[in-house]
This record gives sequence, structure tokens and C-alpha cells, in this order.
Amino acid sequence: MTAPLIAPVVAQPTLIATVPGFGPTTGGNLVLLVGANLGGATSVTFGGTPATIVAQDPFGFLITVNAPPHAAGTVPVIVTTPAGASTPANYIYVGPVVPPGPTVLAFTPTAGPTAGGTPFTIVGTNLTGATVTFGGVPATGVNVIGGVVLTGVTPAGAAGNVPVVVTTPTGSATVPGGYTYVGPLPPTATAIIPATGPAAGGTLFAIVGSNLTGATVTIGGVPATGILVSGTGTVLAGTTPPGVAGNAGVVVTTPGGSATVAGGFTYV
Repeated sequence: MTAPLIAPVVAQPTLIATVPGFGPTTGGNLVLLVGANLGGATSVTFGGTPATIVAQDPFGFLITVNAPPHAAGTVPVIVTTPAGASTPANYIYVGPVVPPGPTVLAFTPTAGPTAGGTPFTIVGTNLTGATVTFGGVPATGVNVIGGVVLTGVTPAGAAGNVPVVVTTPTGSATVPGGYTYVGPLPPTATAIIPATGPAAGGTLFAIVGSNLTGATVTIGGVPATGILVSGTGTVLAGTTPPGVAGNAGVVVTTPGGSATVAGGFTYV
């Protein structure tokens, strides 16, 4: 009589570790599974998602797999063989590291003319690749040094306070207090020297005042010629035009407004 065949005993698989124990949420990386009785594995899952088996150790100690994609977090890894499912081993899915956004620690100057063209400096962190806007208008000549110092030139803007925003590929930061555009100040004209001259014109004169930069002058409504203004904007020189004998009004006009010289100019 022939003895009945006895099926070999297949040991339950045991999973001890995953090497490495972490990886990207996108998956696709190789992971080595270490354990015992892993031979003949039919499936490997990461948090219930099947992985691709790349290679198996004939002795049942090692399995190499491609990790599948999965949301960030810790998931159980389970190997299944003809003997059943293994004990789980943990694997951590790590999301992409987002670099920090920019910060602003200091900003100077905080005010300047509406015409723009004022050099400025921002001190902060994570400023690499930054752009800067003043009231939504891009600054020019932006340069970043070491990711902590940013320099540039203000664009033109309307008088008043506007937000200043620093933007990098990782985020944006608003400068506290913003930037104040200051319009041209109106001129003042306290005196014209000399106050008299021939009706034929051609008299050299000077006007003393303030905020005279960019000024034009009329005497009796006729423009004076050869206007020059000092660097401080406090003294203006020019030549009188021809006029009619008698007193004529003298008006100084700049981008900030106009001023009338008291007493005017008398043609003789």
C-alpha cells in the first residue's frame, strides 16, 4: 500500500524592515525589503497600493521593489506569499520640501519723488530670484546679493503711499509701511535782482527762493531766456525779454506749481 503524499509546510512570511524606510510621494524609487520566508512572493503592497517586484532572493530573505506613488504619511508594507500575508513594516512617504518664502527686515528709503529713479535697498532673507513692485509697477535694476540684500531703482508713481511687494519663486512678502511718493514742492520766489532794467530787455537777473529746479520765468507774460538754476534749487539766473516801460509781473513756474515775485520787474 502506497503512503499518502504530505504537502510541505510553507512558513509564514515575516517582514522586518524596508531600506530605505522613506521615499517621495511620487514613488518609483527602489526599496529593499528585509525579512524571512519571503520567497515566492506574489505581491507587495504599500498602504494597500501594489508595488512592482523587481527581484527576489531565492533564500527568501530579500525582495527589491519599486515603490508605488502614495500620499504623504506612514503606510504599512505587506508581502504576500503562498503562505499568507506577512507582518507589516512601516514606510514613510515624504512630500516635496517647499523652500521658505522671502522676508523683509529693513527697507530704505521709505519715500522719494514721483518721477522715480530713487535707488533703494531691502534687507531680508530668501530674496534670491526676487522681483519688486511699487504699487504694482516693477522696479528696475533689481540685484540680489547672497539672498539677503536686494537693491534696485524705484519706478515712477503717483503722489501718495503705495504697497511694496517682494516676490520670489517660493512666495511673496509685503514691505511694512510701503513707500511714499512725494510730488514736486511748489516754488517760492522772494526777490528779483535787479528789479529794474531797460525796456529793450537783455538785463541779467537773479531770483532767490526755493524749489526752483526745472523753472521757467515770464516777465509781463513774456518768457525770459537763458534760465539756469543752482544745484540747491534756491537761486535762478536768466535774461529779461523786451518789454513795455512800466511794471511787469514776474512769474516763476516749476513742475510743482508757480510763484509770483513780489514787486515784479520795472522796465525803464
